[in-house]
Amino acid sequence: MKILVIGSGGREHAITWKLSQSSSQPELYCSPGNAGIARIAKCVAARVEDVRELADLASSLRADLTFVGPEIPLVAGIADEFSSRGLRLVGPSAAAARLEGSKIFSKEFMARHRIPTARFTVCASPAAAVDAFEHRYNLPVVVKADGLAAGKGVRIAATRAEFDLAIKEMMVDRVFGQSGDRVLLEECLAGREASLMLFTDGRDFKVMAPARDYKRVDDGDIGPNTGGMGSYSRSGIIDEPTLAAIRNKIIEPTLAGMAAEGAPFAGILYAGLMLTADGPMVIEFNARFGDPETQTILPRLDSDLVSICDSIVDENIGAANVDWSKRSSVCVVAASGGYPGAFEKGKVISGLTEAGNLENVTVFHAGTSTNEGGDIVTSGGRVLGITATGNTLQQARSRAYAAVGHITFDAMHFRTDIAAVP
Repeated sequence: MKILVIGSGGREHAITWKLSQSSSQPELYCSPGNAGIARIAKCVAARVEDVRELADLASSLRADLTFVGPEIPLVAGIADEFSSRGLRLVGPSAAAARLEGSKIFSKEFMARHRIPTARFTVCASPAAAVDAFEHRYNLPVVVKADGLAAGKGVRIAATRAEFDLAIKEMMVDRVFGQSGDRVLLEECLAGREASLMLFTDGRDFKVMAPARDYKRVDDGDIGPNTGGMGSYSRSGIIDEPTLAAIRNKIIEPTLAGMAAEGAPFAGILYAGLMLTADGPMVIEFNARFGDPETQTILPRLDSDLVSICDSIVDENIGAANVDWSKRSSVCVVAASGGYPGAFEKGKVISGLTEAGNLENVTVFHAGTSTNEGGDIVTSGGRVLGITATGNTLQQARSRAYAAVGHITFDAMHFRTDIAAVP
């Protein structure tokens, strides 16, 4: 069996790693991949935004299944292109991927189907945003660029100056390109965040182990938003009554609503949640695995991921075995200095073997490549995700940071408080 994984980050390394453990012993390919993925799969160059090129690649490989990691090809319609050629792929159609591709579509969809979320206003100009802020919102207020922004298109403005700067960056300076054509203003929800993902065939679903991630770049949740600086997963992040409410008020209405609107969602659905005093509310939807949540969730999956993927494509997820370990897991991201702003590439990474040899530790590569001398070097903002498991969250956390202590590269940055307060 041949499986092609699309993507090049830590999420894709974790997906490929988990697929490699299948009893079906698949022959794995990844496009474009990274230095870590290259150890367990054959990496093939391709542009992830070019869905025809990716379909051509899957056809040439005679891939039995393709798994899409990042959001860009999903929003661009890779599932539709593959379907038109009779190719099997895990991922939603372009119409369904709008749940992530447009924050405005997502919020208006939730309003139509009475899915609990923060109060919001759509703004098509800086003047409209200022007017809405002054007449409808109190500080802090959330400002979101409409389209894809690599997890960085959200600002939580605690002051008027921060609000003005967010509007200027998004709508005037266009730091996120066309995603700044329109913005959302949202009330800032209070509570505890949680990430809950599910495998779904568009009708039935299986909920994954929940996780929490850390978006801000620095300790104490300060600094700009990033794609994620770490995460953890353990039993009890979401209690059973709350999980039941999420199923009844969020998951089931979302899947039913997408189907009713002619865009059934099949693949991996991610719900970013705020657990408020008034119950769980949706912060955002993503149309794929979260990053770095995947690096903590998949190590807890006791079932065969290949079998689960087949069940999604065959529209039989309700009958699939999806079992989870009671162990805890922690992922600490090692990032390039300057991230999420400008950073340098090509820094030689040391200590990977020593870290990976530690008990219950896996080092997932994100932004890495191999230079002409054979050294593994940095090639992105988030470079590595160092994941450890343990019988307790504290044990997993201690193992993860012990592994981080073995790894060095010039200007390496990481948070020291991942999973410190569960």
